[in-house]
Amino acid sequence: MAWIRVIQPPAADKRLGHAYEEVGAARGTVANIMKIHSVSPGVMSAHLALYKRLMFGPSDLSRRQRETIGVVVSGANDCHY
Repeated sequence: MAWIRVIQPPAADKRLGHAYEEVGAARGTVANIMKIHSVSPGVMSAHLALYKRLMFGPSDLSRRQRETIGVVVSGANDCHY
């Protein structure tokens, strides 16, 4: 398995702390899939923006269809996310 250095929230500088707050605002926690961006807070914020756009932005697909696609792709990739 790959190893990626992660900066945990208590050790975050101001910029990363803001990114963690932004990511954690909706669920109260920051998933590991987002923490892997901790060495580049701008990328973390961009990942969050992409996720919000894909899952909640205008689309011909319903939210349920979008989630179903995510589950199927994760299953095909043997990924638990």
